[in-house]
Amino acid sequence: MPYRAPVNDYRFLMENIVGFTQVTATEKYSEATPDMADAILTEAAKMCEAILAPLNRSGDLHPAHLENGKVRTSPGYAEGYKAIAEGGWIGMSASPEVGGMGLPMTLTTTVNEMMSSACLALQLNPLMSQGQIEALEHHASDEIKALYLPKLISGEWCGTMNLTEPQAGSDVGALRTKAEPNGDGSYAITGQKIYISWADNDFTENVCHLVLARLPDGVEGTKGISLFMVPKLMPNDDGTVGKHNDLRVVSLEHKMGLHGSPTAVMEYSGAKGWLVGAENGGMAAMFTMMNNARLGVGVQGLGAAEGAYQHALSYAMDRKQGKAGGSGAIIEHADVRRMLATMKADVFAARTIALMNAVAIDMASATGDDAWKSRAAFLTPIGKAFGTDVGIDVAGMGVQVHGGMGFIEETGAAQFSRDVRVTAIYEGTNGIQAMDLVARKMMDGGEAAFAILDEIEANADVAKASLPELAKAVWNAAETLRETTEWLVEQDMTDRFAGSVPYLRAFARVLGGHAHLAAAMAGDAGRLRLATLYIKRLLPEHASLLAHVREGGADLMAITVDDLLA
Repeated sequence: MPYRAPVNDYRFLMENIVGFTQVTATEKYSEATPDMADAILTEAAKMCEAILAPLNRSGDLHPAHLENGKVRTSPGYAEGYKAIAEGGWIGMSASPEVGGMGLPMTLTTTVNEMMSSACLALQLNPLMSQGQIEALEHHASDEIKALYLPKLISGEWCGTMNLTEPQAGSDVGALRTKAEPNGDGSYAITGQKIYISWADNDFTENVCHLVLARLPDGVEGTKGISLFMVPKLMPNDDGTVGKHNDLRVVSLEHKMGLHGSPTAVMEYSGAKGWLVGAENGGMAAMFTMMNNARLGVGVQGLGAAEGAYQHALSYAMDRKQGKAGGSGAIIEHADVRRMLATMKADVFAARTIALMNAVAIDMASATGDDAWKSRAAFLTPIGKAFGTDVGIDVAGMGVQVHGGMGFIEETGAAQFSRDVRVTAIYEGTNGIQAMDLVARKMMDGGEAAFAILDEIEANADVAKASLPELAKAVWNAAETLRETTEWLVEQDMTDRFAGSVPYLRAFARVLGGHAHLAAAMAGDAGRLRLATLYIKRLLPEHASLLAHVREGGADLMAITVDDLLA
């Protein structure tokens, strides 16, 4: 069956579980009424279903390519991008003062998920622009804001982020790109960057690169890095574009998936750029963009999971094989039913976490409350890592549901798996997300974690009256997670890092149990059945994960290189 946006799920979550009414009760977001939200969901769904989804296969079969130094995009992508830009979907959460809609991140998150399900390779382009818009709003000079933001928000121009270099991957502080003052307020940027998503295209007037580079007096490491706006075409004061800047696309990567999204090696040869933020403050400015992108990437994983699930469900309902009862289709087989139910349950859990994260971001923005800021910061690595892990797991199960046909490219099942795989790597690998969770996000002694656990246990207490068995399981899981969190914050960083990945996964599992329990209380019999499956079959995974966490790092670090080579 064709892709269908899960609009009813978004409505249900916003009305019953993630607290979106708190957002619309604030002065900042008071205009995001239920009617407006419904109209946005409906219109975005139409675009994704009718315009973007048909492009997904096209981008995979006809990848972006480099022709005479210029990127040529996949057939139909220009029209798809035009629909996104003209619909105003790029600047949904941007300030109305510069052409944005000023809408809550919660609504932007739902639209980003739809676009990711429909055509992940194309959706990556506006996601990069959204991150750049936020970085400029927070850190750029008034002159840069006035020139670039209206163009980025309208989609006339698009944005990228340039961090990685051949010798400097996750270790950004090892970068070698240089920025020399030109004496007129601009800088000459020289160096090479790799893995630059959507570094060029043939459908926007300009491409605006945010580039990390080091000033002549910049110290080694991340504290000596600055951020620069380096446009492909030099902008005039009136917003028109002039000559080509001294930068070029050297080559495009040959990737496992996301073939419609050009990922480039970029060369800057004294290209003219302008400082964004303070000198040597590049990491702070770039992390504004990256934190926006981390939620977005988690949603990309989630979107791919939804697309893979719908694709597998359609196949399972039509494919006749074996002596199954009922319709005779493979959906009647217990193991196929297990896979599909697991896929749906995990997608719901990941979607709830993403929207909880977005609500916290909105409340922090609307109120300035430190508690909301801490909650948003704590949920971001969980949402990014769990969303992308679920994307990979669900897409893999989608191939398995197809059986041998899943390994055949013509069915399209493998594309979801190939496309989503990179999401666990970029914007900080999921291992880095987990390390961030147990280190930086627990500098408060676990306060943000405990506040969320308090909420989960309070909800479980309420649920005990109507759903005692499920409520008890969720409450016990939260309490076990609380005890492990109390232990974890007392450990040194080696022990924390050794258990960081299973800890993040366990926290996501418990949040998922909380989401399903709340859905069972507020929803129909179908949501109760799905909650029962999740809480009884998937939630128990948290126990083995937390046992892993409590082992610390001694046995892990005792394993020698010779042991690994033996």
